[in-house]
Amino acid sequence: METFILTINSGSSSVKFALYSGDGLFSRTLHGKIERIGLHGTTLSYAVATGKEETREIPDGDFAAVMKILDLFLLEHVDFSRVVAIGHRIVHGMGRKNHLVVTSELIAELKEINALDPEHLPFEIAIMEMFAKQHPALPQVACFDTVFHRDMPRVAQLLPLPRRFESKGVRRYGFHGLSLSSIMEGLQSSDPEKAKGRVIIAHLGNGASITAVKEGKSVDTSMGFTPTGGILMSSRTGDIDPGTLLYIMESEGLSRDAINHLINHESGLLGVSETSSDMHDLLGREATDERAREAVALFCYEAKKRIGAYITALGGVETIIFTGGMGENAPLIRARICEGLGFLGITLDLARNDSNEDIISSISTPVCVRVMHTDEELTIAHIIQELIGK
Repeated sequence: METFILTINSGSSSVKFALYSGDGLFSRTLHGKIERIGLHGTTLSYAVATGKEETREIPDGDFAAVMKILDLFLLEHVDFSRVVAIGHRIVHGMGRKNHLVVTSELIAELKEINALDPEHLPFEIAIMEMFAKQHPALPQVACFDTVFHRDMPRVAQLLPLPRRFESKGVRRYGFHGLSLSSIMEGLQSSDPEKAKGRVIIAHLGNGASITAVKEGKSVDTSMGFTPTGGILMSSRTGDIDPGTLLYIMESEGLSRDAINHLINHESGLLGVSETSSDMHDLLGREATDERAREAVALFCYEAKKRIGAYITALGGVETIIFTGGMGENAPLIRARICEGLGFLGITLDLARNDSNEDIISSISTPVCVRVMHTDEELTIAHIIQELIGK
């Protein structure tokens, strides 16, 4: 009897799912996503292996309402008697070195660190508990974004705080690990020599991070203790002077929950532009709206600076890879980030870039700049196969 692996990838405003064959070939028979959760215009889109993608609007709702819709949809389209395991993207694993089979003890431990990632963990935990209740005998696997960065040099993990906080787990962890694993696996397949070298990966989406990789291992990454750190994002601040937050809290009389909402949902591109967190919207407005123009400029400037810093940390670079929603689909953003970096050996072929080709750098330039699709769901399926197979 043919068996399957189900993967669940929960984001801050979306959840993606996919069904793969369990024979080791990983043929995808179903995939889909629910987007704009908690916002107006929530949609469910899906496709079977041989069919065209279908999209339908669903009632706007919070994560609890979306979970019910997801549950009903999967019960209708998935024969759970043939599913051997369910894998979940878990953004924050703290210091865990490996991906783990889900147990009640692990769920309890994750609940204790909810405050580290209130944008992802509560929803991720709720979905795991939903499946545990519906299918108690079905193994589930927690695939942690933080595992990719487990061997990051200690100097890159340290935070300039009193030592007592490190014993409580306060350090830089890094995120987007499943995406980074997917990209490095793809690079290994297409260019093994480059995969062994010095690589910078720009995952630019609703959440955005820049990561330096050497010999396949994370050397440094922009996100830190939580996914709020690093370069500015759609609605997250990224790194910010902590004194700024203290001043805002005192002058505005904001509670902890209010400041959390401010830095995760009101800032970044949305905060600077005052109109939208969507880069496509802002690019369309920048010619007539100075706030939109400045938001786009700030995003590109911060990404450019981080790439420069990581070239220094790596001692040079052979490959730069753009991925994620913006990284894969916004040629203008890629061009602006790379503009002026010719002195570092980074020059784009603008025609290739505009066409979203796999390699967008000039032929004569020493640094290869690529655009690569990330597939976190397939990475989850690979992890499950390895873990459950053992």
